Amino acid sequence: MLSDRSMDFGEALCTALLGLDAVYAAEKGKTGPAGESDIDRLVVLNMSDRHQPDPFTGYEDAIARFRDLAVQAGELPEPDRRLYYRQTCESAVAFAEWRSTGLPFADQIARFLHVPAEPPRAAELDRLRGEMRRMLSDLGYSGDLAQQADAWQDRQRVSSDEVEGVMDTLMREAWDRTIEKIAIPTAFEDGMKVRAVHDTPYNAMCDFPRRTIHLNVDPILTLPSLRHLAVHEAYPGHYVQFIRRQDGYRRGVAAADGLLSVVNTAHSTPFEGIADIGLSIIGWDQTPDDRLAAAMGRYRTGLATRAAWRVHADGWDAAAVRDEIWRDALGGGEGWVDARMRFISAHDRSALMWSYWHGEPNLAPIWQRVAADPARHHLYDAWIYDRLHSVQSLAMFDA
Repeated sequence: MLSDRSMDFGEALCTALLGLDAVYAAEKGKTGPAGESDIDRLVVLNMSDRHQPDPFTGYEDAIARFRDLAVQAGELPEPDRRLYYRQTCESAVAFAEWRSTGLPFADQIARFLHVPAEPPRAAELDRLRGEMRRMLSDLGYSGDLAQQADAWQDRQRVSSDEVEGVMDTLMREAWDRTIEKIAIPTAFEDGMKVRAVHDTPYNAMCDFPRRTIHLNVDPILTLPSLRHLAVHEAYPGHYVQFIRRQDGYRRGVAAADGLLSVVNTAHSTPFEGIADIGLSIIGWDQTPDDRLAAAMGRYRTGLATRAAWRVHADGWDAAAVRDEIWRDALGGGEGWVDARMRFISAHDRSALMWSYWHGEPNLAPIWQRVAADPARHHLYDAWIYDRLHSVQSLAMFDA
């Protein structure tokens, strides 16, 4: 249970974030309050029907408010809340400074997300290539790494017209596996459906209010990659995150800021990591094909993160960056390359690639500490699902 002071702070932070979102929306030519789901906003999901945005006159007004809230955060009783709420306020200040006076790309990464502002190291990408090479050889695939990856992809491929049906089956199994591990305060009938889409800047998107996963079928999709998306977007990933935060607020055990999903902020990296670690939680990382798909997904995330750095920090031409991704991708096809280029070319979102790159590595050690002790799972669930965290406050679990 959070203290009354932290619950009250969550109320104030919620309205301040909505206020900053309103200033940003006005800058972008949008009108009206943050709706239920809008990927072009700072607050991309608003589950509140009662909180109103603070009436900021502009970014300077918002900066002053968040600096004041950061001071107040330092007086909260819970150590993790002191840290997380201060960092969230720092993220908001950085976002407002970026929009009003500008901020170098490296500073956006560091100050929005509180993770290292550097591209994936070549040695790490080489390590992942070597790991995939060994796994593909063990599975009996021959040729060079690109030939092996293509052959594996062809064998595992799910055609675009079959994706929705396959995902429905996978999500039913993911739900059944999840409820054995994690409490979900609703029924399967309230869960997610899948809608195939084209020409999007994302691979998949959890539209929680409409209970719909918008799944880009332009990339080449495999059965293991669809398993990952069922977990990441639905169970025990984003859907479970949202439904537990919503239910926790109604029951008085979760703070109001959890009713918002905010991009470019301290929670962005844990948000993605919680979704990715779900494969381990429900035991869908046990077969050689699933482990290979996880390494391949991690590798491609590294390529996309490197590409974002090339464009926004190194100043590479977009065509040269696309050529580099296409050369190194090891599967996914032009549809995957096109979706990644759309994502990283949108400067308002490109720093978020670092939340995907750093998410799972920061969640894995915490899950590994509790995985062998079922009696502690409920503590872990409450920590990661019922509170929002930064990378640094997340690591305080069971400290």
